[in-house]
Amino acid sequence: MYGTGILKGMGVTIRHLVDSFVDDMRFLGQRYYSDSSMNIRQGTEGRGVFTVQYPDEKLPVPEQFRFIPFLLYENNEDGSTTDRCTSCGICAKVCPPQCIWIERSSDPDTGRPIPEPTNFYIDIDICMNCGYCAEYCPFDAIKMDHDYELASYNRTEAHIFDKARLDKPVEYYASIRPTDYLAEETARAEVIAKKAAKKAAAAAKKAAKKAAAEAN
Repeated sequence: MYGTGILKGMGVTIRHLVDSFVDDMRFLGQRYYSDSSMNIRQGTEGRGVFTVQYPDEKLPVPEQFRFIPFLLYENNEDGSTTDRCTSCGICAKVCPPQCIWIERSSDPDTGRPIPEPTNFYIDIDICMNCGYCAEYCPFDAIKMDHDYELASYNRTEAHIFDKARLDKPVEYYASIRPTDYLAEETARAEVIAKKAAKKAAAAAKKAAKKAAAEAN
């Protein structure tokens, strides 16, 4: 009412200003986000300036952070790679801004479709990073990346990502999202085990039936 709020606010500002210089002396010669001071200067015990000196310093992104999607491929023992994507088109259908285009492969002799993409395009200027494509993909073939530094001076060419730029190994996904990767691989192993058990049970039943028929 009498300007006390303004004075209190200015007092907070001045206190942070002084604390910034005190912290600079305390961590003399160290960056704001160096290994030795990161837990203090960018944590609850930090004092003074809280701004990260980007791009020299970068805060680690949370595991669930999502940005531009990318495609997964698996490395085979013979040195070849296998795309998880089957070009089913579900990701393109559920994409709200319709920023995904897929070219499906086909057999050159018969013309029949092959379950793998010839090319895969994403317009990163249109992508809203919602993650629907990754959520609805039935083959865990498309995931959300952590790379957010995608600015360029040529948006007409550099901002249309093709399959060569979108492809990344499964190991990369495991490195940026270890929790999700472990959960997905566990669920995948359970499904494979159930199918194997069902197949074994069917084979045993068939063998028993054949043995009973031969006995009669």
